[in-house]
Formats: sequence, structure tokens, C-alpha cells
Amino acid sequence: MKPSLVLKMGQQLTMTPQLQQAIRLLQLSTLDLQQEIQEALDSNPMLEREEDGDDFDNADPMAEAVDQSNEGGAASQASSDSHYEEPAHSAESAEDGDWGERIPSELPVDTAWEDIYQTSASSLPSSEDDEWDFTSRTSSGVSLQSHLLWQLNLAPMSDTDRLIATTLIDCINDQGYLEETLEEVLESLDPELEVELDEIEVVLHRIQQFEPAGIGARDLRECLLLQLRQLPERTAWLEEAKRLVSDYLDVLGNRDYSLLMRRMKLKEEELRQVIELVQSLNPRPGSQIEASEPEYVVPDVIVRKHNGRWLVELNQDAMPRLRVNAQYAGFVKRADSSADNTFMRNQLQEARWFIKSLLSRNETLMKVATQIVEHQRGFLDHGDEAMKPLVLHDIAEAVGMHESTISRVTTQKYMHTPRGIYELKYFFSSHVSTAEGGECSSTAIRAIIKKLVAAENPKKPLSDSKIAGLLEAQGIQVARRTVAKYRESLGIAPSSERKRL
Repeated sequence: MKPSLVLKMGQQLTMTPQLQQAIRLLQLSTLDLQQEIQEALDSNPMLEREEDGDDFDNADPMAEAVDQSNEGGAASQASSDSHYEEPAHSAESAEDGDWGERIPSELPVDTAWEDIYQTSASSLPSSEDDEWDFTSRTSSGVSLQSHLLWQLNLAPMSDTDRLIATTLIDCINDQGYLEETLEEVLESLDPELEVELDEIEVVLHRIQQFEPAGIGARDLRECLLLQLRQLPERTAWLEEAKRLVSDYLDVLGNRDYSLLMRRMKLKEEELRQVIELVQSLNPRPGSQIEASEPEYVVPDVIVRKHNGRWLVELNQDAMPRLRVNAQYAGFVKRADSSADNTFMRNQLQEARWFIKSLLSRNETLMKVATQIVEHQRGFLDHGDEAMKPLVLHDIAEAVGMHESTISRVTTQKYMHTPRGIYELKYFFSSHVSTAEGGECSSTAIRAIIKKLVAAENPKKPLSDSKIAGLLEAQGIQVARRTVAKYRESLGIAPSSERKRL
């Protein structure tokens, strides 16, 4: 075969840097996008924030604000920096003569203020910042161990007992239970202390008097008893509750109420009140002390009803508005090929690409959110039971995009509705066939199961088979195993564990 030249025509999709940037921005959450924008502002001098009140025009056509309409962008919160000016001192304020010549305007000092007090100007509020939150900027989560050590420092005891108490506190898990046995704690101590087992138990009893009530228990029975002992003596059914927890906790776990009434010699109403007192206790007292910082969700889309219509708009406080700095853009010369001019030209092009990618992200997010609201208007009006089945393919066809793009848009994006804040993926669910030939969303089925369980007779709770039968009576064909799966996803216990007096 001889080599030859062949001319062919074809189409090929190339992942340009601009397309890669647009895809990467599309899948970022709001918080990640804010960080990405801040990095772009720090690295590209051509980009700048558009603050409220700016009145000068921008000559660059691509330098408009990202948020021009309801289809694009999110507005930034206006922030104003306070400037402190040192009052002017001069020798003219002093009297003429020797005093004015001897006393300088600034006296020398041995040390500077910064050498004594290390302050950070960025962490301090400005005098005109109305949205300064002192608690969110300065507070930190308190761990259970630090909370117990704080109480230990207030308790008078010997150095040896304090060392034992510190060791015991280190062995308490996040739920508030002592994970190690007293023998293991004794082995971990220094033999030179000559500590005995009963001394460790005495110190443990002192720790068990700390807050929260029930801390330092070795099992559930001891945890509940510690909480009951800290209740006022005049509490109704206190002695019966102590006896129930001490002797018949296993029977209570099996929900054998007939056996409990016979052994404790109580009537049904009396036993119910005793059980209510036990159920008011916290089986995990350590969970009351939360060490982690709260996490806040910033919605990307806001949905509200106006004049009988559901309106969709982007959250204008989610991100800053960007534009190209007109002054720097004016320094770029077309015919100049110097290194400085080439750098500025490249930065200008990257700034335009970045703003265009943000516009594309906002437009795509707006299209997808609008279609979701259009499809799930029943949910917005009536709740979970009116949720319709929806998959990515349905939205992809409606907006003319690929399913992978819809998946990126709906990941870690949140919608604020009158019913709460939901991730966009929450509105997507599989379907189950109905007797009439229609379809029912799995989210709606979960809501119906939750409603049926809430209205059941506590003495005779509904089994999974009974729930499946009730759903079938409504025209929803669901197997018992599917009902069990939905029930477990809702955190609902089986019927044998839901039985009440």
C-alpha cells in the first residue's frame, strides 16, 4: 500500500480551558464558589467587586455585573470599612516659648502597643458594619472532656484524686459513658501512687455528680439511675421509676407490659406514668455537649408565591458581583507585545472568561430550578404527599442539556421554599405504579407511611404488611419489603418496638 493524503470532514468536541472552567464552577457549592471567587480576585488584578453605590461607568462590555437580571448572579453584601485618622498635633497648639521647643509632638516610648497586645485588624468589626456577629466570630465548641475538666477544677480534692479524675474523664466517650473498666484504669495509673480500686470508684462517684446528669455511667441502667437520683424527692412516681430501671429494665425493653404490671403491682395508668418518667431521661447524656461548630446552608435559589404564581429567583446575597476593572483594562495596548502588556492582556481575557462562566452557571441553575418548581408545584402547595416522581432525564429534556450537567447543577445546591430549605436532589425520586396506571413518587409514599404510623393505635401498631395493605387500598402497589425499606429510611422502629400502653 502506498501512503496517500485523505481529506475528511467531521465534528469533534474539544474541552477548551474555558469549558473546563465553566464545568468546574457549575458543580461547586455556594461556599466553595465564594472561595473560588475570592481566589480569582486575589490572583487577577483585572477583576474587582462591584459594590453598592458605585457610580462610575465601566467601558469594558464584558465588565458588567454578573447579576444583571433574575437569570444571573448573586449580589454581594455591602461592606464599609471604617478608617481611623490620628488627630493632628502640632507645635502651634502649644504656647510660644520654651515649652513649644522642648516638648516634641510625639514622645518616645520603650515598647509598642503591638508588642504587648497582638490584635488582628481583620477579625475586628468596623464601626459601620451592621451584620457583625460577635458570637459566630468568637465562640468555639466546647468538648465534653473540657466541660468536665472545668467542673473538676472547681471541685476540692487531693492531687492524687485529681489525677484519677482526669484519667477517668479521658475514658468517657462522646455519649457520656465510661468506656474502660475500673481495673483497666487502675493499670494505667503510675504504680508509685499506690492507688486502690475502691479509691478509683469513690472518685468516679464524684464525677457522676457533675453535669450533665448521668455522666460517667458504665451502662444504661446506671445512667438512668444517676439521673433519677438527681431529681427532686417530691417527683411523682420516682421510687417506682427507680425500681423499674433497677430490676425490670430488660422487661421494659421487651415491652412486656403485662408482666411489668404483675411484678410491680401497678395498674395500667400508673405504669404508663412511670414509663413516661423513665422516657423523659436522656440515655446519651454526653450528646448534650456539642463540640462541633454549627454548619449553615446558604440557599442558591429562592422560591416564593406571588399573586397565585410560584416565582423563582437566584439568591442575590450568595455571591459578590464581579466586573472588569475599567482603569486597568484601559492600560492594555493592542499593538504592544511587551511582557507587561502581554500579562495584562492575558489577565483581562481570563477575567472575561471567569465572568462569562459565572453567567453561564447562573443561567443554567435558573433554568433547572424553574423546571423543578414547575414540575413540583403540588409539593409546594400541599407537601410531601403531593410530590411527583422526577428523574434527571426529565429535566434534561426540558432544558435541552445532558443528564450529567443536571447532576452537577443539583449537587450541593439548595432551594429556599416556604416549606423549608431543600437540596435540589430532594425533588428527584423514583416512581411506583398505581392501580389506575399512574405513577406515585417514593417520597410521597414515605410521607404517607409516616402519616399512617403517626395515626396508628399505640396499643396495636401497624405492621409492614398492614401498611402495604393500606397503601394498596389507596391504589399504590408496594411490596412489604419496600415498606420496610422506606420505614427504616424514615427512622421508624418496627411494630414490635412501637407498642405503647
